[in-house]
Amino acid sequence: MNKPLEIHSLPSVCPLDCPDTCSLKVQVQDDTVVAVKGSKANPYTDGVICNKVARYYPEFLHGKARLTHPLKRVGPRGSGQFEQISWDAALDMVHAGFTQAIDTHGPQSVLPFNYAGPHGELAAGSMDRRFFYHMGASLLNRGPLCGGVRGGAYASVFGNAPGMPPMQVVHSDLVLVWGNNVTVSNLHLAPLLKQMRARGGKLVVIDPKRIKIAEQCDMHLQIKPGTDVVLAMGLAAELERRAALDKGFIDQWVTGFAPYMAQARLYDLATVTALCGIAAEEFHALADLMVSAKSMACAFGNGIERGRSGGSGLRAAMVLPALLGQHGRLGAGVLAKSGVATPKTQARLHGDHLIKPGTRCFNIVDLAAVLQDDSLETPIKATMIYNHNPVATHPDQANLIKALMREDLFIAGCDVVMTDSMAMCDVILPAASHFEFDDIYGAYGQNYLQRAAPVIPCVGESLPNTEIFRRLAARFGYDDALFQASDAQLMDEAIDADHPQLAGQRPSQIPLDSAIEMTAANGESLILCHNVMPATPSGTIELFSEAYQTRYGYGVPRYEPVMQDLPFTLITPSSSKRTNATFGSDPASQGMEEVEMHPADANARNLNNGDTITVHNARGAVTLRLKVSDATRPGVLYSPKGTWRASSDTGLTVNALIPANIRTDIEDGACYHETFVDVKSA
Repeated sequence: MNKPLEIHSLPSVCPLDCPDTCSLKVQVQDDTVVAVKGSKANPYTDGVICNKVARYYPEFLHGKARLTHPLKRVGPRGSGQFEQISWDAALDMVHAGFTQAIDTHGPQSVLPFNYAGPHGELAAGSMDRRFFYHMGASLLNRGPLCGGVRGGAYASVFGNAPGMPPMQVVHSDLVLVWGNNVTVSNLHLAPLLKQMRARGGKLVVIDPKRIKIAEQCDMHLQIKPGTDVVLAMGLAAELERRAALDKGFIDQWVTGFAPYMAQARLYDLATVTALCGIAAEEFHALADLMVSAKSMACAFGNGIERGRSGGSGLRAAMVLPALLGQHGRLGAGVLAKSGVATPKTQARLHGDHLIKPGTRCFNIVDLAAVLQDDSLETPIKATMIYNHNPVATHPDQANLIKALMREDLFIAGCDVVMTDSMAMCDVILPAASHFEFDDIYGAYGQNYLQRAAPVIPCVGESLPNTEIFRRLAARFGYDDALFQASDAQLMDEAIDADHPQLAGQRPSQIPLDSAIEMTAANGESLILCHNVMPATPSGTIELFSEAYQTRYGYGVPRYEPVMQDLPFTLITPSSSKRTNATFGSDPASQGMEEVEMHPADANARNLNNGDTITVHNARGAVTLRLKVSDATRPGVLYSPKGTWRASSDTGLTVNALIPANIRTDIEDGACYHETFVDVKSA
């Protein structure tokens, strides 16, 4: 009788686009991942991981969608008809496609089309950046698709200074969770909030939907989508009327108070209640809690940034702790950007010195239009999609599909699994998963640095991103030592080894079974206005932004509504089954996605729970399964993002309904939540 193969438990790190960056314990049997669990190596994630990582990773790694060999398209674009080829043939195809574009139109006719697939420093951006920078390809501003507005808003107020680490929330006595679906996309904050409440603290949730964390809070303000700036500015004015502002803190630490408050005073109680759709009693109750709090913290998600006034909403909300003097001590401040404390050296890792002066840079949200614009002095004729599934994530999906269907556009692809975007490619390079290569991990939602090594060999002929771009660089004749750096060298180039928290360790030698906490220089926990200083031009918390006044005319936040031409606003939040579009190939995400509707709206349209309905506007139509729920506001629909085309009878997802031409007030970001639709029975 054969003895069962031994199961090994090996350390790793989750690379997905999530603020938590969990430490993992991976069970491996016969070079196969059989289970993924949480590890206690990172004190913040503390052995707990989300269900989607635990349930769906083995299938993602070893299932039928896994790409294991280079592929060449042999049928019409988008048909999914491919045949296996060798790596040499695949690299030759990429070289030929890019070279034809360069010879005819110049190097800027080539465009890297990537975003934020894996969040390891090497896989996310290292050898690939060096390759495209040296080539002279067009540059890409990726932030406007997601996160750039929130990051810009934060930097305009605090500069590049780390915010409050999430573990400090246990010291708070009031926490505002604002536009942040904690249990779905910020999981490890939830138990800390529970501890905070057990100690007598209060939890307020501000969200258009009664999300799960709102069922366990002390107050839920169910504001209308996109009105966050109105509420925040109204609160600033109300706190001033109550003489609750901390004048001493403001005099020492704040600039721009006068123009900011002049704008805030325009948002009186009547304006706030009318625009936000809340009762005066709710508004005053929140102000009462804020006035009485000794240590108030605010946790903001990316939901706020997805409306026209998203940047203003974030800036106005982030300013509230400063007005109340809620910085300078444990448990007081803004839970954001604590990962900035990690001493990343991305300019060195990316090879920024290779960027050719005068190279143009496109907003990633514009790419559907850019790829179809033959009037450009240098049109885009070749692109490479990697670390990204744009068909599943971009606004105005149908127009992006149309752009990618152009037969005169050469498209190379690189991914772990076959996606809707890979189906558009001429040649596909199979990428290794993060369980198959070395990488080092900072985080954007916590302040620990971690390293991971392979737990299984590369599946099939798949290769790490770094090796793929090394081979491409060699095929193009780029023979500088920069393009031959090993993964160990790249890890050492990604992080400043002289930082005191590394204690003399090379980044590539950080232990795999622990996480390094980033602290203040004296070893204390990071505390803004105590051991961390605002990193703005003035060295203060800036309520007025000269940069945003010059660039966009938004020196201070303000509300600008978008005209609504259809009866429903569609919100597309994070899914409990997918991280953005990752795991969209799993059987759990097959079949029709749900859309939630308030009972009053369903009754008015004779729609019932479980009905198949069509949600539509001028851009497209999507079939969804109706869930009737009073967790939503009347007039607001909710359907999780990240579905793939097969989930709808129309071959389109909710992203087809989202406009690409409406932009946020700052940073020209995508306005996912300015999506207006109607519904009908399917």
